[in-house]
Amino acid sequence: MAQQQWYKGAVIYQVYPRSFQDSNNDGIGDLKGIINRIDYIKSLGVDAIWISPFFKSPMKDFGYDISDYRDIDPLFGDLNDFDTLIEQAHARDIKIIIDQVLSHTSDQHQWFLDSRENTSNDKADWYVWAEAKQDGSAPNNWLSIFGGPAWQWEPRRGQYYLHNFLTEQPDLNFHNPDVRQAVLDNVEFWLKKGVDGFRLDAINFCYHDAQLRDNPAKPKDKRQGRGFSEDNPYAFQYHYYNNTQPENIEFMRDIRALLNQYPGTVSLGEISSEDSLATMAEYTEGGDKLHMGYSFELLTDDYSSEYIRTTVETLEQRMTEGWPCWAFSNHDVERVASRWSDNGEINPTQCKMLTALLASLRGSVCMYQGEELGLGEADVAFEDLQDPYGITFWPNFKGRDGCRTPMPWDDQHAQYAGFSSHKPWLPVDMAHKAQSVALQDADEHSILNAYREFMAWRKTHTILLEGDIEFIATAEPILAFYRTLGEQKMLCVFNLGATTASMPLPLSVVTEHNELSHHTGSVNQQLLTLPAFGCFYAQC
Repeated sequence: MAQQQWYKGAVIYQVYPRSFQDSNNDGIGDLKGIINRIDYIKSLGVDAIWISPFFKSPMKDFGYDISDYRDIDPLFGDLNDFDTLIEQAHARDIKIIIDQVLSHTSDQHQWFLDSRENTSNDKADWYVWAEAKQDGSAPNNWLSIFGGPAWQWEPRRGQYYLHNFLTEQPDLNFHNPDVRQAVLDNVEFWLKKGVDGFRLDAINFCYHDAQLRDNPAKPKDKRQGRGFSEDNPYAFQYHYYNNTQPENIEFMRDIRALLNQYPGTVSLGEISSEDSLATMAEYTEGGDKLHMGYSFELLTDDYSSEYIRTTVETLEQRMTEGWPCWAFSNHDVERVASRWSDNGEINPTQCKMLTALLASLRGSVCMYQGEELGLGEADVAFEDLQDPYGITFWPNFKGRDGCRTPMPWDDQHAQYAGFSSHKPWLPVDMAHKAQSVALQDADEHSILNAYREFMAWRKTHTILLEGDIEFIATAEPILAFYRTLGEQKMLCVFNLGATTASMPLPLSVVTEHNELSHHTGSVNQQLLTLPAFGCFYAQC
């Protein structure tokens, strides 16, 4: 892929550093741990690593509350370790993408410590402050994703500050040009360190409505969560005013202008709005904003072929200029092997099919660590919970710890599955030990080896990296589409169900011969029959 376009069709492997590999045996993963496992990541055939936050932080939200954007928290190492990681990844032709959390900081960031003191200091207008109503209540009805009002009283200033997430994560005031420039300067610090791009956390949350207008109520039948629990009051509102403001478009242009000064670097925006697909299209159009958009639309419980087809088709209709990025799992949602399981049990054949499906959609792909092993959601006891989100909403919503438990590296006899020799920050799931890297490495039919085989095969088919997509009307549980590139055309068919399913084939289809075990199915008189969770690829 050309340097400027390497991200198109790229497979981006997300590393959650706390849980990937512990190199100093304190129970927490770190940058040296990633370096020690860099050859494993290379073996997956991925193009880039996205590393979740490793910056200095009080860790109230495990790194998404940053107190110093230009330094590394000692839990994870130091700047020299990061330089080594960049060097080792680049030596293996792997790009490094890092999280940037721009909309808010930690309440321990020096900017906020200064801002909260009074209304006249140099940073007084760097955060979103507002007067109380006459009765002393919050300025408006905005809610925090993590529960309760999005406003916290600060007695030093005698005002409320806005926090769309935790109380300890105050929102920056992007209406202030000094804030925008300071944020861009922090981004450039890492560009100068040699990173290849940024995953921009909650990027549509940077701006708020300057008039602080109330959000309207949402009818009960419309309260469908995207990345948050549906019994969370946050779902009770249309979030028209606390995020996704029109002023944010110009800031997207500022980010792109900065990245253009560092050729080959890319931006991937995480977007969660009232119409995330429309926002993804808006934030990536014109070639002067984000390179890619990414949302929670396929991180839901709906596993039907109709939902997947409608979601992708809707984005295709709207995103006529930008480039999508799709994911089935990440550090914020239940792992897909459990979430889309037919009966609560992990099905290896289904896991292999889901990898093929995700990597066959038009766009780039984010794969979350452990997805290549088919890991399911870990069952974390209440007394072991770390996630403040889960602690608040227990037991209806158990939070995000179940998808964040340590990677199982060694066989089931290793005490902590090779992650650490010290008790980990979250317990290793017993079921994960039986899915360890060591055991799957030795099994030629494992989910891990099927993953490697498919990714290697995909790289030999440019049509899957860059081609257009056109869906075929099919009955459940079949999902089928064409990928086209110039004169080339490939049919991709997936059985999402746990029983055999069939569909008629066009006369033009000639079966592509290959030895991949997860390319399954038989053709008899133009009728394609797929076994449970089967896949089929054919040249047309």
